[in-house]
Amino acid sequence: MTTPSDSADTIPAEGAPVATSGSPEGKSEKGVRAEASRRRTFAVISHPDAGKSTLTEALALHAKVISEAGAVHGKAGRKSTVSDWMEMEKARGISVSSTALQFNYRSTEASADDPVDNVINLVDTPGHSDFSEDTYRVLTAVDAAVMLIDAAKGLEPQTLKLFQVCRHRGIPVITVINKWDRPGQTPLELLDEIQERIGLTPTPLYWPVGIAGDFRGLLRRGEDGAPREYIRFTRTAGGAKIAPEEVMDADAALAKEGSEWETAAEESELLSATGQDHDQELFLGGQTSPVIFASAMLNFGVRQILDTLVELAPPPRAREDVGGTPREVTDPFSAVVFKVQAGMDTAHRDRLAFMRIVSGVFERGIVVTHAQTGKPFTTKYAQTVFGRERSTVESAYPGDVVGLVNATALAPGHTLFFEKKVEFPPIPSFAPEHFSILRAESAGKYKQFRRAVDQLDSEGVVQILRNDLRGDASPVMAAVGPMQFEVVAARMKAEFNVEARMEPLGYALARRTDAESADELNRQRGVEVFTRSDGVMLALVSDKWRLQYIQKELPDLTLEPLVAAAD
Repeated sequence: MTTPSDSADTIPAEGAPVATSGSPEGKSEKGVRAEASRRRTFAVISHPDAGKSTLTEALALHAKVISEAGAVHGKAGRKSTVSDWMEMEKARGISVSSTALQFNYRSTEASADDPVDNVINLVDTPGHSDFSEDTYRVLTAVDAAVMLIDAAKGLEPQTLKLFQVCRHRGIPVITVINKWDRPGQTPLELLDEIQERIGLTPTPLYWPVGIAGDFRGLLRRGEDGAPREYIRFTRTAGGAKIAPEEVMDADAALAKEGSEWETAAEESELLSATGQDHDQELFLGGQTSPVIFASAMLNFGVRQILDTLVELAPPPRAREDVGGTPREVTDPFSAVVFKVQAGMDTAHRDRLAFMRIVSGVFERGIVVTHAQTGKPFTTKYAQTVFGRERSTVESAYPGDVVGLVNATALAPGHTLFFEKKVEFPPIPSFAPEHFSILRAESAGKYKQFRRAVDQLDSEGVVQILRNDLRGDASPVMAAVGPMQFEVVAARMKAEFNVEARMEPLGYALARRTDAESADELNRQRGVEVFTRSDGVMLALVSDKWRLQYIQKELPDLTLEPLVAAAD
């Protein structure tokens, strides 16, 4: 097995997080609970181009993990965001892979007598809608979500789709209305849209002073909607540095901003009259969503997002196992693998499995049990990952995300545990909507081709389907979006030196079926049955009309929808 060299462990930049020491106090039940209570693990969900990667960097900038934001817009030779590491991401300015950022943050609301920082685990997700399945996996690993909305476009399809996943999983959502520095809708229009389209009551904590396109600052609302203070922002060159803030009371704000302040104060009081004030119990129950207006590009409102996460987002909690029994955070170590990624380190071609710690203390080098196989698993090479930069993890606690190097036996949804046996529910696969036959251009590289297919399949980059008719030489790739096929081709060439040929397959829907229904389905026009690598049988159907006809004429056949299946 290839092992990472010492160079794989980078020295964290100034301000970067340092792994928590495994002190005796930290390993006690009381210590574990205390460590878990100061952690906040969340993801950002959004439609493409809502500014997710820019916000990710702005959050890291405010936490002093980086000294300058990577997205320097409006300049030649613009940098790519540091959380985007794949060459395709840099070339196209999109995010197509997941990464995990961990940093310490002291809320501005924290007491001066309290020396404890919060630990923020931000699990970055693909921004492109073709990679919804990867985002779905990430949402199994977080305790809260930030729903990022473009001020001009409002709620968009990808955001709605991911919000429904959050609702299904009971994940509380904080709403950030981004790009307030650009022309857009009015704030009241955006709140109405949120309430009408997803049934979530928005409860703004901060209200914008200045219309969209003229972002001056934020009015911080009190419990009764009355202004508590005004936070006025100053632009920085290219938004690369933290925006200076000037905090003033209502009288000073009125003198400074005049009618813009008066309008913001009146709208804030109107929100209270309609019951749109924050209630923590309703927020955790998924009925309301705190709202913050921001400009990630200018770093306006970013500190307020971090403060809100620390103050309102829930810490790690007990998670139910496959039998419905809660695994408490103070139980012995357990973790769920939610993402597997290879090719992040081109020098070593290693494979990294991201696990979310559910309970107990993780210590590098402990031998744990792989629940799915019952075999022991050594955790010698454990790392945190910031883009392509890595640092060794000696210990970690519930809520933390740790990467295990060369974890060839692990796949998304697998469970690891120590001492007290547990297995968590598997992560469902999204319903694929695009299908393509995959072949190697050169028959002489068939072994590399098979190895590449198995690798990408185990990572969940695409779903690999096979049947006797097509054979192993021509597996079928199934994906939520066609760009996943481009990732497969690019990685096969870069990591395995295999040129691949793809041929689109004329199916549009997938439904779960069984062996009893397979023969009859294979006789139907516009239908073909495959077996996925996890043993699940899928019937691919040409279109929804064909599916409706078969369901009507042959109602006894098994054709069950998958997660997020197309209508």
